[in-house]
Amino acid sequence: MLDIRDLAFGYGARAVGTGLTLTLEPGEALCLLGPNGGGKTTLFKTLLGLLRPLAGRVLLDGTDLATLPRRAIAQAIAYVPQAHAALFPFSVRDVVLMGRASRLSAFASPGPADRAAAERALAALGIGHLAERIYTEISGGERQLALIARALAGEPRLLVMDEPTASLDFGNQARVLSQIRRLSDLGIAVVLSTHDPGHAFLCADRVALLHGGRLVALGPPAETVTPDSLRLLYGVEVAVVPLPEQGRTVCTPLIG
Repeated sequence: MLDIRDLAFGYGARAVGTGLTLTLEPGEALCLLGPNGGGKTTLFKTLLGLLRPLAGRVLLDGTDLATLPRRAIAQAIAYVPQAHAALFPFSVRDVVLMGRASRLSAFASPGPADRAAAERALAALGIGHLAERIYTEISGGERQLALIARALAGEPRLLVMDEPTASLDFGNQARVLSQIRRLSDLGIAVVLSTHDPGHAFLCADRVALLHGGRLVALGPPAETVTPDSLRLLYGVEVAVVPLPEQGRTVCTPLIG
């Protein structure tokens, strides 16, 4: 559904990344790995249509993203930030209902179909019991699930998630990653960034490695996330340790 062709992206005339080519299929989860300043957030802004490509094209279902109306992009692609500063004491249900904004005309109020979509999103993320809670009073992990539910309520076909597990404790990281895997199983494409390479083994079909603004590797986690590739990305020695009995792989820096 998403086709990136020889993309150069950045700000003004300054390129942050160049020569990026990849495709994303419906229901595929793609994990983006790279160091700070490697271009991940700038790439996300370009995929969301907030920045125009400096060169190349981003195609959504075969149509150039640059030619699509803002509303059409918002209906197809939803964004989940790594943090959200709420200033007003909205209920979790109301926060999730805000995800229907792209489906409403100007000055329209949410109707029964919008409220039903919000309830489905709450149920899909397993947070229906939080619906009446005040968003600012729930835990960080619960807020992150609410943000994913808000994006899901808009019925997008692609979710862009910028470090969705940032600042979460170990348990909440696991809960968010398991929900990402469930969303892709429902046919929703997911692009996410993370600073923990081990997360790729938990939720991603493929991994894209960005270094110096260029795509240096793309493929399944087991083939792409290796000690050599992580040394290139982060400049440190890393052990990649499979845990067959647990069905996962752990990545840990070697310090000494």
